[in-house]
Amino acid sequence: MNTEKPALTFRYLDIIIAVFAAILITSNVASSAKIIDLKISIMGMQLAFDGGTLLFPLAYVIGDLLTEVYGYKTARRAIWVGFLALALSSLFFFILRILPGDESWEYYAGQNSYEAILGGMSTGGIALASFLAYLVGSLSNAVVLSRMKVLMKGRLLWARTIGSSIIGELLDSLLFVAIACLTGVFPRELFGTLVLTNCILKLSFEVLMTPFCYLFTHMLKKAEGLDVYDVGVKYNPFGFR
Repeated sequence: MNTEKPALTFRYLDIIIAVFAAILITSNVASSAKIIDLKISIMGMQLAFDGGTLLFPLAYVIGDLLTEVYGYKTARRAIWVGFLALALSSLFFFILRILPGDESWEYYAGQNSYEAILGGMSTGGIALASFLAYLVGSLSNAVVLSRMKVLMKGRLLWARTIGSSIIGELLDSLLFVAIACLTGVFPRELFGTLVLTNCILKLSFEVLMTPFCYLFTHMLKKAEGLDVYDVGVKYNPFGFR
């Protein structure tokens, strides 16, 4: 059982966190940009989903890797770095939104198009939904995986990644879609469809990625010389260390 090392001694942590933040920003832009309908239904309910659903589950896979290899405290730090990245991107899109548009841009695109695609990302709906859902879901996922690792003595990685993701992604989907519907970003009649589809797609992605989780956790543990067990760790969600 290895203990945590100073962050500067890690070889790949900075790269992983950078990719993590990039995925969060891209998936949130995609969420407000398009709702996709593959014309598939379950028990009469159409499986429509926002564009971010295609990419966002990868953030949970990376969150699993961070918690499994580096421990809860490092995963929590990465989650807050991701939150700050989302906040900065939202602020930038807000500033861009209120700046006057060029006349030629108004002709071929215009403020209405910007509001329709990026308005939610820059203020209100998507921003609020993303921030709260992301924090609650990601931190819950990290806590559950961390505790399961200690209780299961590091065995059955597949059960821990899938089990923690069920809780984290369910909370994430419920909060995200509920807030987005209440603030008018998504039509309220799509609430059930979007929650169901989000959960199905995200958990399916987690299951499909399980062999890669085994591969990458093994590689990271070997490369970093690290395998943290969070024995006695206090799960304060607001720490940044």
